[in-house]
Amino acid sequence: MLFDRKNYSNDELIHLYKSLILPRMIEEKMLVLLRQGRISKWFSGIGQEAIAVGATLAMNPEEWILPLHRNLGVFTSRGMPLSKLFLQWQGSPEGYSKGRERSFHFGSREHGICGMISHLGPQLGVADGIALAYKLRSEKHAALVFTGDGGTSEGDFHEALNVASVWDLPVIFLIENNGYGLSTPVSEQYRCESLVYKAEGYGMEGVRIDGNNILTVHDTLRGIREYCIKYQRPYLVECMTFRMRGHEEASGIKYVPAELLEDWGKKDPVVNYETFLREEGVLYEEAMGHIREEIRQYIESELSGVLEAVSIVPDTEAEVGDVYAPAPAVEAALGAEEDGREVPDHGDPEADAEDAEDGSPARVRGAASKSGAPEKRLIDAISEGLDQSMARHSNLVLMGQDIAEYGGAFKITEGFVEKYGRQRVRNTPLCESAIVGCALGLSLEGYKSVMEMQFADFVTAGFNQIVNNLAKIHYRWGQAADVVIRMPTGAGVGAGPFHSQSNESWFVHTPGLKVVYPSSPMDAKGLLIAAINDPNPVLFFEHKALYRSMTGPVPEAWYETEIGKARLVQEGSDLSIITYGAGVVWAMDYAKAHPELSIHILDLRTLLPLDYESISNAVAATGKVLVLHEATLTGGVGAEVAAWIGENCFHLLDAPVYRCASLDTPVPFNGQLEKNFLASARLEDYVIKLMSY
Repeated sequence: MLFDRKNYSNDELIHLYKSLILPRMIEEKMLVLLRQGRISKWFSGIGQEAIAVGATLAMNPEEWILPLHRNLGVFTSRGMPLSKLFLQWQGSPEGYSKGRERSFHFGSREHGICGMISHLGPQLGVADGIALAYKLRSEKHAALVFTGDGGTSEGDFHEALNVASVWDLPVIFLIENNGYGLSTPVSEQYRCESLVYKAEGYGMEGVRIDGNNILTVHDTLRGIREYCIKYQRPYLVECMTFRMRGHEEASGIKYVPAELLEDWGKKDPVVNYETFLREEGVLYEEAMGHIREEIRQYIESELSGVLEAVSIVPDTEAEVGDVYAPAPAVEAALGAEEDGREVPDHGDPEADAEDAEDGSPARVRGAASKSGAPEKRLIDAISEGLDQSMARHSNLVLMGQDIAEYGGAFKITEGFVEKYGRQRVRNTPLCESAIVGCALGLSLEGYKSVMEMQFADFVTAGFNQIVNNLAKIHYRWGQAADVVIRMPTGAGVGAGPFHSQSNESWFVHTPGLKVVYPSSPMDAKGLLIAAINDPNPVLFFEHKALYRSMTGPVPEAWYETEIGKARLVQEGSDLSIITYGAGVVWAMDYAKAHPELSIHILDLRTLLPLDYESISNAVAATGKVLVLHEATLTGGVGAEVAAWIGENCFHLLDAPVYRCASLDTPVPFNGQLEKNFLASARLEDYVIKLMSY
């Protein structure tokens, strides 16, 4: 192994040695403790230390690093004390994640480390967001993100590299090519001669280096960091190394040919660097022995008070309380008394769908405003809420497909790029996962973001980022995800099974998310502003068929509507309909057509968290409850509401709780089939059934 010391001083070489030997000796100790049952799992990085250590020391301490399982050297090189790391590995409440995560699935803002999730690829998009924040502030920083040879097979790898290149982001993508993804050799992962060749396909520079040579890694990464900052470009680095132990210790290495282990054993990064230091006259055996003894004593000292078995007394209130970041108090919240009397003119759903495409005005009619506020369509209220939030928050960034000059598929952001510029109103490539990850990365650097999911149906391509990264990050290590994802949703516009789904219930099942679904223009603006102000991830559902058909009074001033509070649309004594979205319109229309019935209508507005007090009041008002929603029946929000009522309000009921929902089929394209699919086709049958009980 050839070491080129270049201009490294003796002190610098010794510092690199101490930094390299520390994670090796900690690992050797951890393997002993693993056999003793003191820790439950270990992902060994023995043989790969030069990559983590060299790359970390090449970065500035304030720059974010996004490591993987085998990167203990990142954590130690950032000065994280072993005592607290060990508490983390034990699952102690005193660890970095309060016992909620194992091994290296955690982060630390103090140390500029963003914790990974098990899915390997998502952190790559997060690095894009961090680098975008650096770029927006014109800071001379770069982000460093690790992946493995196996991770390059993930779609997130391709999305993140493409976005970084298209947006000219200072990101260093570092591949640790250690020969195996668990037991799968690289020959079954890719067919190109080298992974670095992928860089050219994304229009970026790349280099393949010896990942076991600490000087090569450190010097190369220093130069790449300077390049990324100077030219505002990403860079791909492939570090060749080998995994000398199992994927994790329980896996073993029986699948690895003995000759491979022997060959790579000769390339041990610690042993070879020690040989170089001796040959250069920098350190000899005695000095190395002293360094090892100092580190041994440090390890023993750090572990001396933390080796006891961990005992946790669960605090349910604290566990639930840490799922969400504290939200600010609602400013100028509006009551529901004056915002529940919109009278929609549904017109022609297909015409409305065409309006959504070309931005032309639709036929609308609104009730006279009791508040004196001007009448606006739901789509205009959303646009106004976004506009006012962009003006109020200079750190708010909008991202989405076609949202800049084109104004988005539904023209909600039309004119925004002229007002706020392309830096803050950003067209994205077609890569939902990377952009959700990018939004999280922006949040790490104190930015707010709103991502437009062109259609809610397309959220499946970013599902993992939402439910595993955004939703869990605050619970895992206290990091807020200040992200709003706008979700144009719903049927009734003849768009078929891939542009019409109501998929809100997918996310209601995920702690850490907030799910909002307004049905009135006033709520659309107020709830969107509140969602942007909330530091937690919010999925904001907007019904496409209501965009131009629903009008109502909307104050011109900036205001918020509190998330988590339902809206009483109208009071009644015969029957309570609990609903949201298009269901509110159906319920209002039905009530108007049947004046002989006194119908109590509750608009949930927020689906996570639910307003259980208002639900209880709705049950008490009539004793007969119909839960109505557009989403398909099985596993829908109605099931949760009905179950809660059965458990908590049974004594108030005069009949079973019925659910009226759309058919358990995909959304059909044909207009007659779609009408039959929708819950509105069966609303009257359910009302009659309930009233006759």
